[in-house]
Amino acid sequence: MGSLLPIGFAAPWVLAALAALPVLWWLLRTTPPQPAHVKFPPLRLLLSLRNKEETPQHTPWWLILLRLMLAAVLIIAMAGPVWKPLDIAQPKTGPLWLIVDNGWDASADWERQIRMAELMVDGAAQNNRTVMLVTTADGPAQPMRLSSAQEVADQLRALTPQGWQAARSELIPALQKQAEQNPPGAILWFSSPLEEPSTTSFAKGLASIARASDVSENSFLIYRSETPVYALKQLQNTAGAMTTTVLRHPAPLAETLTVRAYDRKQRAIAEQAVELGAGQNSAEIALELPSELRNDITKLAILGKSSAGSTVLVDEKWRRRKVGLFAGGFADRSQPLLSPLYYLERALSPFADLPPAKSTDIVAAISDYFDKGISVLILAEVGTLPKNTEADIANWVSKGGTLIRFAGPQLPEKQDSLIPVALRLGDRKLGGSLSWKEPQALKSFSENSPFRAIALPKDVTVNRQVLAEPTADLPDRTWASLEDGTPLVTAKKHGNGTIVLFHVTPDTKWSNLPLSGGFVDMLRAITSISSTAVYNPDEEAEGTASAAALPLLKMLDGYGKLTPPSANHQPILERDFATTHPGRTTPPGLYGTEDAARALNLMEDEDNLVPLDLKPLSMATILDYPSEKPLDLRGWFFSIAILLALLDTLALLWLSGKLRRNQFTHAAILLLLASSLSLTGADKVQAQDTSELFALDASLDTRLAYVMTGVPEVDEISRAGLFGLTRLLTDRTALEPEAPIGLDLQENELAFFPIIYWPIDAAMQMPSPEAMSRIGAYMRNGGTILFDTRDAYGTSSNSPNKLKLQQLLRGLDIPSLEPVPQDHVLTKTFYILDDFPGRYNQSPMWVQASATTSDGSRPVRAGDGVSPIMISGNDFAAAWAIDTQGNYLYPTIPADGNQREMAARVGINILMYTMTGNYKADQVHIPALLERIGQ
Repeated sequence: MGSLLPIGFAAPWVLAALAALPVLWWLLRTTPPQPAHVKFPPLRLLLSLRNKEETPQHTPWWLILLRLMLAAVLIIAMAGPVWKPLDIAQPKTGPLWLIVDNGWDASADWERQIRMAELMVDGAAQNNRTVMLVTTADGPAQPMRLSSAQEVADQLRALTPQGWQAARSELIPALQKQAEQNPPGAILWFSSPLEEPSTTSFAKGLASIARASDVSENSFLIYRSETPVYALKQLQNTAGAMTTTVLRHPAPLAETLTVRAYDRKQRAIAEQAVELGAGQNSAEIALELPSELRNDITKLAILGKSSAGSTVLVDEKWRRRKVGLFAGGFADRSQPLLSPLYYLERALSPFADLPPAKSTDIVAAISDYFDKGISVLILAEVGTLPKNTEADIANWVSKGGTLIRFAGPQLPEKQDSLIPVALRLGDRKLGGSLSWKEPQALKSFSENSPFRAIALPKDVTVNRQVLAEPTADLPDRTWASLEDGTPLVTAKKHGNGTIVLFHVTPDTKWSNLPLSGGFVDMLRAITSISSTAVYNPDEEAEGTASAAALPLLKMLDGYGKLTPPSANHQPILERDFATTHPGRTTPPGLYGTEDAARALNLMEDEDNLVPLDLKPLSMATILDYPSEKPLDLRGWFFSIAILLALLDTLALLWLSGKLRRNQFTHAAILLLLASSLSLTGADKVQAQDTSELFALDASLDTRLAYVMTGVPEVDEISRAGLFGLTRLLTDRTALEPEAPIGLDLQENELAFFPIIYWPIDAAMQMPSPEAMSRIGAYMRNGGTILFDTRDAYGTSSNSPNKLKLQQLLRGLDIPSLEPVPQDHVLTKTFYILDDFPGRYNQSPMWVQASATTSDGSRPVRAGDGVSPIMISGNDFAAAWAIDTQGNYLYPTIPADGNQREMAARVGINILMYTMTGNYKADQVHIPALLERIGQ
């Protein structure tokens, strides 16, 4: 498209006709207007007749100017003027490459990015060009092939931003191979704002491909985003507050951001505003809450700036534990540096709450600690425990508590049940047989210990320790070892809890471990694996202990929403979790089980928002995403041309004497009124373009429709689900629907669709009364709405989605409902069905209750017997949802291939039922149906 200032032209070559205007001026000037005709008067008046109007020799200058303006306006209108046109690169030869960044940072500008890509694909379709779509977050394994523009348009509609950073550089080898086989004629890169953390520059590689393929500057376009991207990092739960750092890029203006904390039920617990000045890229916030409230936080997010980067998931690692400290001689504070509590308190206080002991009596102190809900109990310089106290501690540990003990002179000769390993008699007291010529250093941390992610401290030396008996299970219970192979820390599971023993004292008498930073890290690691609350083991779900591999439970999408995982992601080994970086195979989200989930967040403490470097692409044209849609001016110019033509007609009538002066004035006034109405009507036509396009899309082709709830992840599941159902119908039936349509209940007409899928979400907004009235009219006139609460509700469940549906249905005239009976037409329209599973198979399908006659038969109802309403909670859309390659996006629950197939059959039956009615209820079908079911 050619462009001139903010105006572009679809056919700029037409403007060459403006060069003929001087010739037109010469012709108009030398051609006089038609002479005026005057009737000859009677002879007796001949002498007195005087004609005051004379025909000029040349056309008046103002008429020539009027006609030149008319010609110029017509030429400009035919050239296709567009206000603020988009630069669209279309190859003269060769295919069009579309490279789309779909990492988490693309979510801020996703709508404009996809709109631009769709415009480019439309241009390729008009020129009959093939297109190759490449998404940078999906890696080199994605199919890179040339496709038709229509197929790529469908793929673009299915795209959503992913929850990880796009690894563009991984695509360079595959793109080079494609360029060698079929060089591109044009390259378009729809970029996101951030650079990937890689030493290989994608921009340099892409520039090299463009040069090798002879792609011109006008056919190599890079669209860059200037929309700010936000992120959270460095989450810490300190003694007084939970803190995190807010990042943004770019930072042109001052703004106020709000960070909100949510609990497990996604209820807001607290929020904190932070001011960012112009040019300021980061700031720290602190949520000052009681530790009990902070321990309820499961997520932090920047309000109104949702993305995977601006969302932090909080698991047990960040919850602040209560730790009870008890030492046999803790009342002696005269020499604090010799007190074991001195080192323990300073090591634990940065990440744990240390409630004071109620008494120096161990029985009262331990009982008080349990009442305060501690997660970890540390005993230092404690000898023989009272039997009842020992039993109470053992019971507390079995319910999930963590007990840490330290060696010392007070360790009893007769070992109790709260020691993880058998100790050697006679060698455990201070001054015993363990006396080395040189101190021993730390050698290793066990791979099955929580210390495996800690850097081995080089400055730790041990002078004395308690030795363990060399039993067969000692290696499995050893968490840390010295150079000579003897254990420094041992542990064992006791019920649902853990008992840990440091084979040295908590002060500096036996080692310098308490003076090392490694001591803090070791205590932090042990504390982090403890629970924030001791739970009942009878209520503990099976399999919550840390397994060798942690499967992906829920993943963060590009908008920062937790969604079910797909089959393309890998579990993370438990021992590697602390060092795993989020990416395509291990996306950010929750891993493990519902009761013991581990959070993997996108932003790590050392990460920053690095701006995308486009300097290597000097040969390309770099553009910003347009802030508004282009405006087609052809209608305006044609309206002006019509106005000028009418004025020319009036001028000719006036010059020929057929129109008097007062008549000319009246005609000019009417003409101006008509033209003003036509120009104002142009705005209305422009405003009606969207509704007319929607009507054409919905009526010219059969399409499935879903209600847009305003919740992005729910709407995306609906779109992907109906897209999958469309493919199923095309493959298995004679019906070939086009891509599904999302409905705005406030704006769009519903009558085009035989059935509308309406997912229910507790967070969605209630429709207006006007919209509810239109919905009621749609159902009364033969339309069907399938309501899906997506929560697998049973007969007695009152989930938030079910309550939202009840609130919604109060505004509609709903008939009596019943679960689908066994003889209902819905069970046999295409497949023979017994139940109606989706992603779940726990909820019944409700339809309009059939009236029964006196003999118990079901008569045929009006409207072909199609129920105006269906209700389920089995999450049909998630069961049908596929990506552009045909892979199912969400697993069925339970994971069962047969359930997936039955869900597909349910979708086909529902569509056939709503489109064909109750024809299968006719008796003529009964023999064939009986034969199919083997009766």
